[in-house]
Amino acid sequence: MDRTAVEQAVRLAGLELPTDVEYEVVGEDPILRSPHHLGNGAAVARLLTGVAAGEMCRTRTGRPQELTVDARHAAAALTSYAHLRLLEREQGPSANRLLAERVVGGIAATRDGRHVQLHSSFNDGPTVLDILGLGPDASHDEVVAAVADRDAFELEDAFIARKVCGGVVMSKEEWAKHPQGMAIADWPVVRITKIAESPPEPLPEGDRPASGVRVVDLTRVLAGPTCAKTIAEHGADVLHVTAPHLDRAGPFDIETGIGKRQASLDLNDPEQAATMRSLIAEADVFSQGYRLGTLARRGLAPETLAALRPGIVCVSENCYGHVGPWSDRPGWEQLGQAASGMSYREGTASSAGVPRLAPAAVNDYTTGFFAAYGAMMALARRATEGGSWHVQVSLSQTCMWYQRLGDDNDKDHAEPGELGPFIDEMDTPSFGRIAFLTPALAMSGTAPRWDLPPAPSGTHEPAWLAR
Repeated sequence: MDRTAVEQAVRLAGLELPTDVEYEVVGEDPILRSPHHLGNGAAVARLLTGVAAGEMCRTRTGRPQELTVDARHAAAALTSYAHLRLLEREQGPSANRLLAERVVGGIAATRDGRHVQLHSSFNDGPTVLDILGLGPDASHDEVVAAVADRDAFELEDAFIARKVCGGVVMSKEEWAKHPQGMAIADWPVVRITKIAESPPEPLPEGDRPASGVRVVDLTRVLAGPTCAKTIAEHGADVLHVTAPHLDRAGPFDIETGIGKRQASLDLNDPEQAATMRSLIAEADVFSQGYRLGTLARRGLAPETLAALRPGIVCVSENCYGHVGPWSDRPGWEQLGQAASGMSYREGTASSAGVPRLAPAAVNDYTTGFFAAYGAMMALARRATEGGSWHVQVSLSQTCMWYQRLGDDNDKDHAEPGELGPFIDEMDTPSFGRIAFLTPALAMSGTAPRWDLPPAPSGTHEPAWLAR
């Protein structure tokens, strides 16, 4: 991928590369069977994480690093969960199978000739079934039949009224005219804003870009966990915190748990909520992926945290963007593709001619990379100019960026290549020996790597390691 194409992709993201950065992107699309340039986009996103890690390293040493990204490796990172293997015990259901078996899920045709994207989220399935006039024991075929008796936008309105996931599959042109699409049209894929003043804060001592950096990871599948996992590959102490009542043992959780410690806190318990605030008071990054306003009601809004811990970097991920009428709507990978036009275009490029998802968790992983880029750039800025910072990313903005890269990829000649060199293994106390996809980034001075194996929730104490 030549430098002109890389720099154009970065500009289309609303970002810019340092003038003196030394980098190489090896290979280019077509890699994945999609009309969108997924391989090129993934490579640029991973390059940007290297740029940010390099800026952190430069603040430590004053020396730049050379960056290399293999586009095939980066494209594989868009399906990183699929490369996780449990080598010493029964594999169990794959992530793809778990998704396929959902009763409420997939793209379904409506009475008016359109399509809607269904999603059960963690708890939305029963409400969606009720909206469709179905009982809790309904089959997926009954769901599809019920959708076929409804009009697309009427059904979407019902989803919005009940505050559950689901929406109309729109074309890129429709999204551009939609109030939400217009609201975020001029936003960069990563928005980095100083939200409060504080003195410059040098990075903790260490020999890696994020050595000693403390990250609270309050996220779930997949973009948010990818953000913190990406910072962890540069040496950060990442503490993933989840509630004790939440189930965490599936392939998504194992894969995105590599490189992190795992704690459990119930924020409904005043004492445990106080523990969370104590963690944040000593943290450098607070990353969360809950819908707009959810954590603010618990006293964890970015501006509140900046008062609690001057110099904090807050990262917020959501589906539809942080401004506009849908800013507080719940959503996932599939909903971002459906709304923004990506799944519509994937369908028109297929022999079936009906909407379908891209062949990768495109905006989940890429949005996670963008979030990590934003967090590390904010840490580098904090070291020189001080301040508390807010990093905002969204799945839909990432989808819009991929579409700006073009939808004329020669998918019929796509070649993912041999991925063996990008796979490594590690021993884990809880899951046995595992195979996993390594970081899709090379740096000349500090090789990205994960030092910790994945672990079940609650394995570690909610406390920071000594610096």
